Amino acid sequence: MKFFVLTLLIALSLTACGRRGAPTPPGPASDITYPHVYPSD
Repeated sequence: MKFFVLTLLIALSLTACGRRGAPTPPGPASDITYPHVYPSD
């Protein structure tokens, strides 16, 4: 039972590692030559 709880806690903590919000192109907005929408896979 302890192993299951420990595994569950580790899995839940790793899901919080992703970035929030929509992806954006790198760099300042004035230097973006070809703006387009990035997929949010």
